Amino acid sequence: MQFDDDAGLDTSEVQDRRGSRVPGGRATIGGGVAGLVALILGLLFGVGPDQLGLSSGGDQPGATASSLGQVQRTCRTGRDANAREDCRTVAVVNSVQDYWTREFARRGGTYSPAPTVFFTGRVNTACGTASSAVGPFYCPADRKVYLDLGFFDDLRTKFGSGGGPFAQAYVVAHEYGHHVQNLTGTPARAQDGVAGANSNSVRTELQADCYAGVWARHATTTPSSSTGRPLLTSLTDADVHDGLDAAAAVGDDRIQARYQGRVTPETWTHGSAKQRQQWFYQGFTSGDMAQCNTFR
Repeated sequence: MQFDDDAGLDTSEVQDRRGSRVPGGRATIGGGVAGLVALILGLLFGVGPDQLGLSSGGDQPGATASSLGQVQRTCRTGRDANAREDCRTVAVVNSVQDYWTREFARRGGTYSPAPTVFFTGRVNTACGTASSAVGPFYCPADRKVYLDLGFFDDLRTKFGSGGGPFAQAYVVAHEYGHHVQNLTGTPARAQDGVAGANSNSVRTELQADCYAGVWARHATTTPSSSTGRPLLTSLTDADVHDGLDAAAAVGDDRIQARYQGRVTPETWTHGSAKQRQQWFYQGFTSGDMAQCNTFR
């Protein structure tokens, strides 16, 4: 996975709140063992703090540091993205949003960009106050993706993913899949309060996996808004394998087997390892969001 060294990065698409103190509010889920339990129960992707019973109230005074913070100073070009994890995430955000902007326009629609918020510890959102323990999530109320970069270490050490830069890109692209769903009205179909292997919750998550694959298919051909050339210049078979491996690592069956010693499909919310790989690959091989109808 390689970015154009000379391409400029748009840091306005990332709000860097790392190291920011968050006064007020109540984060009802913290770190340590309780945090790990929350992470497992939340099953990681797409789960906002509102769904985990966290406090409400949105952003509070003092909750943010500089809106751009460190990334504005250090993440200027694709060369930085090739050298630093945080800058690489900025580049992935840029690439994903460049693609969806063009795809919505091609279909006669308008894509509304969504910022990604980097944080450490905990963060206030329009969906509530969340700690890092809930993992990456998309909050539809403020249309932002929230990410503690420490999760990428958890992906390897707690969930058995092989890791790699594209495994991280998959995580980000999946969350933006939820933003695409929010713009197209999909989440309303998932609010049936039902869990299980055939639930709308699972179908919603698998569709976000598929959308991540669609972006990956076009990532090396989508012109950057800054240069007119693709920001991502190389994506290898090994990179795609890393994405598939990450998708499998966060399958409901893998997580349940690892942490509770048994698999209970009636409680699934995100889909099995095989399903998550299948739908990511469906998006990647088709390159067509119309082929991501997991509700059929």
